[in-house]
Amino acid sequence: MKLARDTWLTFQYEAGQLIHNPVNIAISLLQPITYLLLFTPFIKSVMGASSYGAAYQIYVPSLFCAMGVFSGLFAGFSLIGAIRQGVIARFRITPLSRSGLVLGRELVFVALVGFQAIVIAVVALIFGLRIPVAYLLLAMALLGMMVLIGVSISYMLAILVPDVNVLTNVTNGITEPIAILAGILIPVSVAPLWIRDAALWNPFAWGSNGMHAIFQGQVGASVVWQATVILAVLAVATVLGSSRLFTREIA
Repeated sequence: MKLARDTWLTFQYEAGQLIHNPVNIAISLLQPITYLLLFTPFIKSVMGASSYGAAYQIYVPSLFCAMGVFSGLFAGFSLIGAIRQGVIARFRITPLSRSGLVLGRELVFVALVGFQAIVIAVVALIFGLRIPVAYLLLAMALLGMMVLIGVSISYMLAILVPDVNVLTNVTNGITEPIAILAGILIPVSVAPLWIRDAALWNPFAWGSNGMHAIFQGQVGASVVWQATVILAVLAVATVLGSSRLFTREIA
């Protein structure tokens, strides 16, 4: 109960900071909406989609996955900023649990990306995407777990590598291969066999495949429940890892 209360209090504080700066939220929506509107015609042409609605069924889950990977894995820079600005130090003198402090901050990123995904989905629905609400919610649940995994990993990296310049190189070095193996830019199905085998070890690839199956109406496909289990287990493991590392090294 205390963990839930402390997580909620931290979440409220961090979310309040975001709400007080709506310009940043609006700017964060600019790139994915631009990609949605400009890349979908290419998808329709290159992949032979029968309509823009079919093209959105292909591209929206890829865009969701991109948001999950990049938004999550670059979250560690905000933690370094909070440490340097003394925000974490002020929280340390409060009775808030250290696990609640970390989890609350991580869930803010999940909520932010979730909000962005809702906006993207609404825009896509206006332009022809057709997907049941229940299916969309399931896809967003997978997205939320992907973001939570990415944020937790990024927080651990930020704690272990507190130098911004070094962290930038490390994050770029792991994000690009993860994104490629997740099929964000190019479908993994057209890649050589050894790349497809390597993608099996990428949890974000499972999330991407699961979301694509959902958007194609194949909710009962095995990849959906497999992705759900893999992401859920890894989300719990990475959250616990980031919490313990934060408690040991900072708090």
